[in-house]
Amino acid sequence: MKEMQTENYKFYSHKECEFFPCHKNGDEESFNCLFCYCPLYALGRECGGNFKYTENGIKDCTDCMVPHGRGAYDHVMSKMKLLMEMVKEKGEE
Repeated sequence: MKEMQTENYKFYSHKECEFFPCHKNGDEESFNCLFCYCPLYALGRECGGNFKYTENGIKDCTDCMVPHGRGAYDHVMSKMKLLMEMVKEKGEE
């Protein structure tokens, strides 16, 4: 098995995107676009991010930078087992 020499796959910044940065509170130099759409949204309150619910019950992640920071990959991967379990349970109903 080949040993990894870098961890470049954990960070991608698409500065030419017409929405970059999509969160106005983001630091453009360390803004990670790898998870453009957060895979943890479906976890609701268990995602670990900075969100709020609107009066209509919609999850609003406007102020959340968790999936867009330099450590985003490790955080998202740490939650994937929980997400897979949630999907598995929903699929069995």
